[in-house]
Amino acid sequence: MFVQIVSTLNDWVVSLCQLLALFVIVIGIAKALIIYSKHIFTSYSSAIAFQGSRLELGYGFSLGLSFLLGGSILKTTITPSWNELGQLAAIIALRTILNYLLLQAIDKNAEESKIQSLWLNKHQNVA
Repeated sequence: MFVQIVSTLNDWVVSLCQLLALFVIVIGIAKALIIYSKHIFTSYSSAIAFQGSRLELGYGFSLGLSFLLGGSILKTTITPSWNELGQLAAIIALRTILNYLLLQAIDKNAEESKIQSLWLNKHQNVA
């Protein structure tokens, strides 16, 4: 009885994690499109609009991957088989590597975006 309640609760939490991941990624995509659309029509540089939207999209993907990783871990907590544990290990490794590389790209682009924004502001004030 207790195991069945915990299993059902676990299934609900896994589904919630997957739903939150979907929600976060969709919101990230929408915000990236809004940032890009707003800057592409009002700014001198489309590169700044592109990088700003990529940063926002990257943050959404990173958080979404974290929710998916949590859901994958929870999915195998109730009587996992060795096959499921092997699949979980592979999923964790891939998603962790993806998240790490994504955060590295975000950090690099954030620094470049800051430099470009300073350069653009300096040259707009001179003109």
